[in-house]
Amino acid sequence: MAKQHYAIIDIGSNSVRLVVYLRDKGGRLREVENVKAVARLSTYLLEDGTLSKNGINKLLHTLSSFEGVLATYVLEETVCVATAAIRQSTNQEEIIKEVSKHTGFDMRVLSEEEEAYYGYLAVANSTSLTEGFTVDIGGGSTEVTYFKDRELIHSHSFPFGAVTLKQRFFKKDLPTEEEFSNLRQFLKESFSSLPWLTGKKVPLVGIGGGARNVVQVDQNLKEYPLAGLHQYKMLDSDLSFIKNYLFTLPMKKMQKVEGLSKDRADIILPAVEVFHTLYEAVQADGFILSRKGLRDGVFYEQLTQGMGTSLFPSVLEESIQELINDYELDMRQIQHVQHLAKELFSQFHERGIGSLTIDDWTEVKRASYVFNLGEYIDDEASAQHTFYLLANRTIDGLMHIDRLKLALMASFKNKTVFKQFISPYKSWFLKEERKHIRFLGAFLKFCYSLDSTRRGTVESLKVNAKGENLTITLFCSKDYMPEEYQIEKQKKHLEKALNTKINLVFVQL
Repeated sequence: MAKQHYAIIDIGSNSVRLVVYLRDKGGRLREVENVKAVARLSTYLLEDGTLSKNGINKLLHTLSSFEGVLATYVLEETVCVATAAIRQSTNQEEIIKEVSKHTGFDMRVLSEEEEAYYGYLAVANSTSLTEGFTVDIGGGSTEVTYFKDRELIHSHSFPFGAVTLKQRFFKKDLPTEEEFSNLRQFLKESFSSLPWLTGKKVPLVGIGGGARNVVQVDQNLKEYPLAGLHQYKMLDSDLSFIKNYLFTLPMKKMQKVEGLSKDRADIILPAVEVFHTLYEAVQADGFILSRKGLRDGVFYEQLTQGMGTSLFPSVLEESIQELINDYELDMRQIQHVQHLAKELFSQFHERGIGSLTIDDWTEVKRASYVFNLGEYIDDEASAQHTFYLLANRTIDGLMHIDRLKLALMASFKNKTVFKQFISPYKSWFLKEERKHIRFLGAFLKFCYSLDSTRRGTVESLKVNAKGENLTITLFCSKDYMPEEYQIEKQKKHLEKALNTKINLVFVQL
């Protein structure tokens, strides 16, 4: 099948960005090209509301350079959207005509409602959150939404962004304490004007470059060991620390802060203040980054045309299926192992073995889909590849700590290797939590050994517990000698995790 490429040009008030997506065999869009130009179009808005000739020329020059990039692709579709700077321009029609005449792009100017909606849609289709606020601060506007049960309830576009706030409140690149205080008071009053922006104690999801830079700075300061930004979580104290840290820096040092784009150095403080003030206004229980934003929302709408809804049924299931496709995992084996794992889990749970909970089954089942996927790369080092791939790949629908748990369970080889993998993250878990994750990993490895030849030989099992001894009877439909060797070999990991002797009984059906 020929590769299907799609392109979107996002004309913002601060930057203009071109993104090219490749549609994979599962139907999802994968980003393959991302080009950004800092245009600061909002600074070209004149007092009469028109975008100046210089501003229009800046836009046309940027779009012309993007045409050169797009010439290397065969595209199914190209979408060109514009937000606040063009929306607020009184000569909007002239700009649209000039863009069409000189580049051939049909520029669509998004309304405030559309811009907010696409941000919400991106979050709803790429995170596991069912309720929360979203905030997307651009150069000239700030979109805020509230969603519940994954449905959009409220949205609003404030007519200020990082660039315009800086112009309005700061006389120089960096603010004085009084200027910063005036900005904070203005934002408090602006957010209090919306009755639905009240304390709901749900996550505040940041979208866009400003939020991305704040998270990158936080990760660098903490020497964060996991890769990826999507669904990274910060608290009120983290935002406050970043704000105070950046406020003390002169511009030359600000431009060298790890994680902060040089072109955002002069507008990062207004952005952080928007996030922090809004966090307090809604009494959020966390600030979470979504790497998916307006551009993704536009395409999610198109991908779901004809479905009757713009929401994917399950974000996480879509992501897991993507992994199954990418690493060519055997779905028949996965389903058979899940059947055996469910039987063993249920009987352990009934007998109080391993202190298992319903949530544990959710995690075991999730990890069973991707167990040992690193074998695709190298059989000898499959555990290392499995852990690295799962721990460092963005998985839509999973917070970072849940992604780490998934990686630890799906890569389980033995106690020594488990300790190596978890070592940089020991502070993330209590000692008992680490032991329990190791047990779940050993449990899953044991279940996969029951189908080591992928023939479905073990059909069912029965657990019998007497004192300190545990007997597992395995009912087999075929010659079980090849499985018996692997199962006997792998049971020691489960024995160590449970501190219990396990006897295996094989019964030929």
